[in-house]
Amino acid sequence: MAETLFLILSGMEVKRKPRIFIAEDLVINDWNDIKDYFDQLLNEEINSLDEYRLWLKKNSELEAVLEEDMAWRYIKMTINTSDKEAADRYKKFVTEINPKISEMSNKLNQKLVESPFKNQLTDEANKIYLKKVQTAIDLFREENIPLQAEAQTKSQEYNGVVGAQLITYKGEELTAQQASKHLKDPDRSVRKEVWDLLYNRRIQDTEKLEDIFDDLIKIRHKIATNAGFENYRDYKFKAMNRFDYTVQDCFDFHDSVEKFIVPIYRKINEEKLKKFGFDKFKPYDSSADPEGKPPLKPFEGGDELLFKTIKIFDKIDPYFSDCLGTMKNMGHLDLESKKGKAPGGYNYPLYEIGIPFIFMNAAGTARDVITMIHEGGHAVHSFLTKDLELTAYKSFPSEVAELASMSMELLSMKYWEEFYDNDDDLKRAKKEHLESIIMVLPWVATIDAFQHWIYENPQHTREERKLQWNILNKRFGTGLTDWIGYEEARDYAWHKQLHLFEVPFYYIEYGFSQLGALGVWKNSLEDEKKAIEQYKGGLSLGYTKDIKSIYDKAGVKFDFSAAYIEEISDMIVAQLEKHDH
Repeated sequence: MAETLFLILSGMEVKRKPRIFIAEDLVINDWNDIKDYFDQLLNEEINSLDEYRLWLKKNSELEAVLEEDMAWRYIKMTINTSDKEAADRYKKFVTEINPKISEMSNKLNQKLVESPFKNQLTDEANKIYLKKVQTAIDLFREENIPLQAEAQTKSQEYNGVVGAQLITYKGEELTAQQASKHLKDPDRSVRKEVWDLLYNRRIQDTEKLEDIFDDLIKIRHKIATNAGFENYRDYKFKAMNRFDYTVQDCFDFHDSVEKFIVPIYRKINEEKLKKFGFDKFKPYDSSADPEGKPPLKPFEGGDELLFKTIKIFDKIDPYFSDCLGTMKNMGHLDLESKKGKAPGGYNYPLYEIGIPFIFMNAAGTARDVITMIHEGGHAVHSFLTKDLELTAYKSFPSEVAELASMSMELLSMKYWEEFYDNDDDLKRAKKEHLESIIMVLPWVATIDAFQHWIYENPQHTREERKLQWNILNKRFGTGLTDWIGYEEARDYAWHKQLHLFEVPFYYIEYGFSQLGALGVWKNSLEDEKKAIEQYKGGLSLGYTKDIKSIYDKAGVKFDFSAAYIEEISDMIVAQLEKHDH
């Protein structure tokens, strides 16, 4: 442990850069604490290109300070969903402060694009920035400000509902994440007992979550029609600055996954069924090992998870381990699952200090190792871009953000002996991870196709929604699970996907990025040093180039054609066979 402790203490020393515009001791309690900064920027005269560039830096600093203030409110609220003061502070920002920020930011955006000096910013970074600003102006509607606040508040209700879904098993109160360990138990009766407890607890909230989602659809559709769009999907594509691909590209991705990935997914599951000796899976069988092996136990507790991850990152590139060490030293990690904590995991960028925050729900599973490394990839991305000049350059599209995290998962596999000192466990962990990639692509296609349908048909009934979900399950599933007695678990499996509630349309990126990450991994198998340099080079660009150029710099293609998906699926099959022996 001394060695790993040394690694942690050897992180970078990071201090917030001195501010050029905002008071160093600013505390934001309400709108009046920040109003003057907006007024100053709005009324400031700009008479030269240098003055324009300085104005942009001041505006960028204000953005970073406000983003970071809201980030900390969100982080504290998700760490403890039962902390009323934290929830109230976040809600106040969303409902009282943010609406005024939106209004004033629109005015600043107009000043920015109307300046005669704008046309002298001819580099690609600023062209992308100005395109994003123009998009924000095009989409801005004053009547949408309260609706956006309402949607944000409503989506947070989801966290409260799911965060309270606890079960008691053998006298111990467990979160869903903690309970999921037992779903890998070789004893089928244990799996069934825990699954039943989780199922019976979750269905208590079915109506609550359906109500929240119905409200969100109505609010989101109204936002879209107010902005002149036929549906929320088309509005959201523009709002997410999807300049580099179209709705049709998403549909093509769905078709390619159905054609090339689903058959591999089915074959993997048929082999598992054969080993189990079952005709069909029950839902509580899907996580268990078909040979009756107990679940992998790669670590005990959050500290060990972090120490081992840092050692792996150090072997890939010492810069990566320094990033995590710095976060540890600064208290920017909250890793273990506990009562009252919101579900999921995230890396939250903090644009001013430049050091992000990792939140997750570790419970000692192999999946937790992947999550930690995944979020660690996002964190490294934040570090690589923290010194870019404007906040806008550090706010990259999720197709690029997820390339960082998913590539890190695969790059780390070479060094997983830190977690698995037994060779059989190591092989099994790698095989399970590669299989999970095959399994996740159909799930990404299912969730994405579901969202397209939901917002193209905003007047649908709950019954129609359930029917459509099951049609997609059939299209992208294997048909090898027997749901008799657990129909509600099948019909509402999407309730577990927080993206649908909190960040609509943020999901296809996982599919596109997974293809890119497999490309990064393929490069590393041929020349690891070069692949990592290319990976860092691509990520260091932030959002100063278009997505395709960033992928090119990282040494991979931004491509989701049938031909590329077929090529990548062949590679995964070959690697799976290699890890099978």
